[in-house]
Amino acid sequence: MENTLIQNFTPRLYQETIFATASQYNTLVVLPTGLGKTAIAMMLVAHRLSQYPTSKCLLLAPTKPLVDQHAQTLQRHIPSLKDKIAVFTGTVSPEKRAEQWKDAQIIVSTPQGLENDVIANRIDLGIVSALIIDEAHRATGEYSYVWLTQQYNTYSKWPRILALTASPGSEMDKIQEIITALGIEKIEVRTETDQDVAMYMQDVAIHWKYVMLPDEFFAVQKYLKDCFQSKTDELKKLGYVNTTQQLSDNKTDLLKLQAHLQGEIAQGNRDFNVLRSLSLAAEAMKVQHAIELVETQGLDPLAIYIDDIMNQAKNTKVKAVQNLVADVNFRSAYIKIKILLEKGVEHPKLQLLRELMQEKFAAAFEKGHTDYKLILFTQYRDTGMKLVAILNELFLPNNEHLKAKLFVGQAKKRGSGLTQKEQLAILEEFRNNAFQVLVSSSVGEEGLDIPDVDAVIFYEPIPSAIRHIQRKGRTGRHGDGEVIILVTKGTRDEGYRWSSHHKERRMYKTLHELKKKLVFAIPSTIQKEQLLSKYIENTSSASSSIFSSIKKEEKKYTIIVDHREKGNYIIKELLNLGIVVDLQQLDVGDYLLSSRCAVELKSISDFIDSLIDGRLLQQAKKLKEQYGRPLYIIEGMGDLYAVRNVHPNAIRGMLATLTVDFGIPLLQTKSSKETAALLAQIAKREQEDDKREISLHADRKPVSLKEQQEYVVSAFPLIGHSLVTPILKEFGSLKNFINASEDDLKKVKLLGEKKAKAIKDVIDWQWKEFE
Repeated sequence: MENTLIQNFTPRLYQETIFATASQYNTLVVLPTGLGKTAIAMMLVAHRLSQYPTSKCLLLAPTKPLVDQHAQTLQRHIPSLKDKIAVFTGTVSPEKRAEQWKDAQIIVSTPQGLENDVIANRIDLGIVSALIIDEAHRATGEYSYVWLTQQYNTYSKWPRILALTASPGSEMDKIQEIITALGIEKIEVRTETDQDVAMYMQDVAIHWKYVMLPDEFFAVQKYLKDCFQSKTDELKKLGYVNTTQQLSDNKTDLLKLQAHLQGEIAQGNRDFNVLRSLSLAAEAMKVQHAIELVETQGLDPLAIYIDDIMNQAKNTKVKAVQNLVADVNFRSAYIKIKILLEKGVEHPKLQLLRELMQEKFAAAFEKGHTDYKLILFTQYRDTGMKLVAILNELFLPNNEHLKAKLFVGQAKKRGSGLTQKEQLAILEEFRNNAFQVLVSSSVGEEGLDIPDVDAVIFYEPIPSAIRHIQRKGRTGRHGDGEVIILVTKGTRDEGYRWSSHHKERRMYKTLHELKKKLVFAIPSTIQKEQLLSKYIENTSSASSSIFSSIKKEEKKYTIIVDHREKGNYIIKELLNLGIVVDLQQLDVGDYLLSSRCAVELKSISDFIDSLIDGRLLQQAKKLKEQYGRPLYIIEGMGDLYAVRNVHPNAIRGMLATLTVDFGIPLLQTKSSKETAALLAQIAKREQEDDKREISLHADRKPVSLKEQQEYVVSAFPLIGHSLVTPILKEFGSLKNFINASEDDLKKVKLLGEKKAKAIKDVIDWQWKEFE
């Protein structure tokens, strides 16, 4: 079947070799951009659907444009399943995704939306025979890939994972984290020089173009460096920087220092020296950024940055900003910048860029290549805006204006910022040669289907091996390409150049080492498949015992979670702990652990905020009215008394009110993981031996007639506490409510067709004793 499924495609030798591994093991594939990683995914999809015809295959990609691109490739080469390929993104409603899941065999999705579908039990990962993860270097920390893979490995009957990336990173720990998170068993690495791929690689020439900072820039740089030095000298006097230590220019040391100081404050140390040191570190970080701008970007972006700081100082009480603008060296640098801008002094990279554009387009037009185009990458949006303005002043050899457009992310900043629809429109114009130069921020490095170009220019080197490889991979896909990198001599540009170079070399070395010594901490998926195959082939009780030995049936505990909490990492942890999560709308509380136990979760800052605005007492009153054993959980490692300028006695008074007057206990946890473990433990105790079933219908007995009426109405399906009052206001009595027609019920605000029908079904359905 797999041979007949794929049409109009002939695999290359290295693709067949990699596929042979991927068909047997969970595999991480590291392959240079443009060498057909998606083709290997397509081969695996066909193979798994051949092995398990009733299964589904799932392909995840980080952005909607990439999802659409993969879906189009699959539809083109697997035409027989064109109608069975579904696209899941944020623009598709959850209800529609649930319907599409039933009929589709190949699902291409962004991970975030799919994560919500898994949490809400709208899809079943148990019937997915292949999980393909594109841009797999993202599978670290709390990114959605990590949790989805855990769920897939737990529930799939036929697990197989294929992870794809051009660059997983250079650090051994980072690569190992990806391997562990995705359950990788084998690694397939190809570099541009490997024999089986070399014949398919296009020639990409890399040129480093150097410029020197003019003397005027050194004057600005000196003011800023003196400002930075004054901050670090004071930090040393305060005792939080070793007197022999020299803080580096790459911000890493400052970030470590800030993390250490914030940790001190979180532990309750609010000594003056700690607070002053943190303020100084923030000032030093801002100055370092200014130094980077003058060295690598130019005066215009630097002036914009310092203007922002000056404006902030007028309206903020933040000491770091106020102290910085008062610093004589910082102010001197600012004045010098304004003078140089008035004189028209600019960074030498700008003139070099003009010359390169004239040279490249002249050479292309001479060869008859009039649709020559390139991407110009820059680290900063303000620089990008300046570059677009400069390029649009240039002329092509045919005397027409050169056309350039800015390509940035969705965040709005100084009038720039593109919606995803606008991004796609610009890329389509670029593909159709409507303009010649795409000036792109980091948003163009991955996750978007950017057309192949003749050349890529880096306005500055970047220290990341991953981003360097991604930028470089935008050219030379279907023909020879060129990469030009602009470097300011004697600045951090040179350091970043060699940093990315060494990291890239280290990445491939690390991957080859890992191939030799990788030790698997997970059971072989091959063994799991063989065992499950025996179960499928035999329906006897003997084979059933084989299956039961794999996974012993255990009692399931349920926690009802307010739907507004669906983005909270706690939910993922609960599911990892085997808890059934039921997303519903709760009138009060965030987690319902039994009919009597509701939990209100607060971060430390949220607890103080809700104390100030009065929400805390209102919530406590509602919790106590509706549930017999409510509970507050405060999550975080910070100091409750250090978050806001609130008198400690006010906080103590509130704690006393909650615990003594309302009788609501407060517990504190350090992290989402600890919170989830605590919630799971309480839920198990509450639901043990079916003592207390989980229900939105609280177990506190109603007393007055009014409460009894509300109690009855709240027992109807899909009726939360927020709907009880509107229903009784509309109908006045239980009798009128019971006798109301479906159309009358729908007149109640927020009571739609689905809820109205469910209510009438309960009222009108004929009861049968043994049904």
